[in-house]
Amino acid sequence: MDELVEKLKELGFNSYEARVYIALLKKYPATGYEISKLADIPQARAYDTLKALESAQIVISSKNKPITYTPIKPKELTKRFKRKIDSTIDFLDKKLPNVREDYIEPILTVSGNRKITEKVIELIQNAREEIYLEVWSQDFKVIEPYLMEAYDRGLEIKIVGCDNFSTPFGKMFHHTGTSLLEYNRGRRFIFLTIDNKEGLFGKISSNSKNEDNTMIWTKNEEIVFLMKSYIAHNMFLIDIEENFPEQLRYFYGHGLKKLKDKIL
Repeated sequence: MDELVEKLKELGFNSYEARVYIALLKKYPATGYEISKLADIPQARAYDTLKALESAQIVISSKNKPITYTPIKPKELTKRFKRKIDSTIDFLDKKLPNVREDYIEPILTVSGNRKITEKVIELIQNAREEIYLEVWSQDFKVIEPYLMEAYDRGLEIKIVGCDNFSTPFGKMFHHTGTSLLEYNRGRRFIFLTIDNKEGLFGKISSNSKNEDNTMIWTKNEEIVFLMKSYIAHNMFLIDIEENFPEQLRYFYGHGLKKLKDKIL
C-alpha cells in the first residue's frame, strides 16, 4: 500500500487522499466512518478528504443517508491523469523554448571510458536519418553491432576508418595516413554526428586503463555542422587521393609532406 500511496502522491494526491482512494477501492460504497477505519486516518480528516476528492470528481457520494462514497474506476483515474499530463507536456514543449528566443544548446563534457561508450551507443540508437562517423578499429568493434542495427533501420551511414578495417554496411572511406593523424600519436579520434542535430567528438588515450578521457557532446547545431564538415572534408580528401595518387605525390611529395610543411 505504501508504494501505491507514493505513486498517487506523484500525481498530485496528498497522503490522506491517496489512502482514502485506496481504502475505497477495497470496500465501496462505504461511509466516512468506515473509510477512516480502512484508511487508518482520523475520522474528521476522512470527511475533509472525501469532500476534496468529491470536488475533484474522484469519488461520488450517494444521496441517501447515511451518505456513502464510491470511487471512480482505476482505469478512469489513470486515463484522466494521462490526458492531463500529456496536455501539460504538449503545452510546455510549445511554450518553454520561447521563454528565451536566443537559446543555444550547451556544449557538455562526457568523462570516463564507460560513459563515453554509453553516450556513443545512445547517439547511434537515437539516430533516425543519418550517421557520420570517424573512428579507429579498436573503438569501431565495440559499436559495430549498434551501427548494424541502425543500418537495418534504413539509416544512411558513412564512416572514415582511421586504420585498416572494413565493414559490410554503409559507405567506408579508408584513411591512408596522409592526414594529420601522425601528429596525434598516443590518442585516437572519435567524431560522430547524427541527423545534423547532435554530435560527440574528442580523443581517447591509447592506454586502455586511462579513465580520464573526456569528450565533448552537444546538440548545438552550429557545432554539429562543423563536426560533420570535418568528417566530410576528410572523405573528400580520401576519395581524391584514391583517384589521383600520382598527381598528389608529384605536387606534394610522399605522404603530402610538402603540404604538411606548408601548413604546419
